Amino acid sequence: MNQIKHEYQPIYRISGRSLHIDYPLMGLLFMIIAYGLIVLYSASNENPAMMVRQSARLLFAGFIMLIFAVIPQHRYKLWTPWIYLSGLLLLIAVMIMGKIGKGAQRWLDLGFFRFQPSEIMKLAVPMMTAWYLESRKLPLSWKTLFVAALIFIIPTLLIAKQPDLGTSIIVATAGMSVIFLAGISPRILLTLICGGLISAPILWHFLHDYQRQRVLTLLNPEQDPLGSGYHIIQSKIAIGSGGLIGKGWLNGSQSHLNFLPEHATDFIFAVCGEEFGFLGSFVLILLIILITLRCFQIAQKAQTGYTRLLAGSLAITFFISAFVNIGMVMGILPVVGIPLPLVSYGGTAMVTFLASFGILMSISTHKILFNHEL
Repeated sequence: MNQIKHEYQPIYRISGRSLHIDYPLMGLLFMIIAYGLIVLYSASNENPAMMVRQSARLLFAGFIMLIFAVIPQHRYKLWTPWIYLSGLLLLIAVMIMGKIGKGAQRWLDLGFFRFQPSEIMKLAVPMMTAWYLESRKLPLSWKTLFVAALIFIIPTLLIAKQPDLGTSIIVATAGMSVIFLAGISPRILLTLICGGLISAPILWHFLHDYQRQRVLTLLNPEQDPLGSGYHIIQSKIAIGSGGLIGKGWLNGSQSHLNFLPEHATDFIFAVCGEEFGFLGSFVLILLIILITLRCFQIAQKAQTGYTRLLAGSLAITFFISAFVNIGMVMGILPVVGIPLPLVSYGGTAMVTFLASFGILMSISTHKILFNHEL
């Protein structure tokens, strides 16, 4: 009997479409962005200049998403180590020559524009962790876990040093989600959870004073209602006053009378709750869940281990970002300064999230064929 030899050589079939768009995902993104612009118009006190700036940022971020979607998925794997290394070097550059604003050193100023290198690591960390774990045997060994942990711990610590607790949490979540998706034995997982609980008192002493105060404020915001507890108290008042159907668009008193701080950025969900009530908030949360589920469908159908891990991690990162923001606005999580994805005013996070959706569209639309030679 002739011996059959299988040689698998990937061939990346490029569709005839000039734009590689996942239409279900694109439709959901369009709906949540449109919803966000409606809420932002009210949250900005009907400021046309702010709306123009946000629209320009959305157009730029959408252009970046389409570029990322056109790039074949195998190129992301080839570029991953270089993207990760570049991100680490930029984080080190921030520590040396970064611009300081509002007590934090997070920005690099190139003269014609400023940017946060920490945003790059929201993509680079899951890419690098997936790149490393793709070829590892299951279940993951302690040695493999240690190396994978270093991949996200190093940038997480550099970002926390800036300080930027919110972004460092998201970067750490992105890396840990890849490890979870790659497969980890229940025994190792239980050991890590117990180790985390035991080390919590030690980690407490490494937090900045204002970060410890935020945790204490979460437990009892009424202890300083005009100081550290003011944000949470006003946010809960806004959400609670909305009731079932809300006060109506442009009729939110908490934001329009400036009782609610940061109502166009971190606390924009409170504006949604006040003006559109429980039903409007439910619609926004439903859109977030549907986007996450579509991303998981893309991950499930991905054709390589690398793309499955990467797509799953990007889905989890998006969901956790929204969960943490909504949780802190509702007073069930500490205030950590994480914007509501695709809704809050701002450009840097918008570009990062739409770039991640561009990668997901690339994974969804670029198909791989395999040669079978006898």
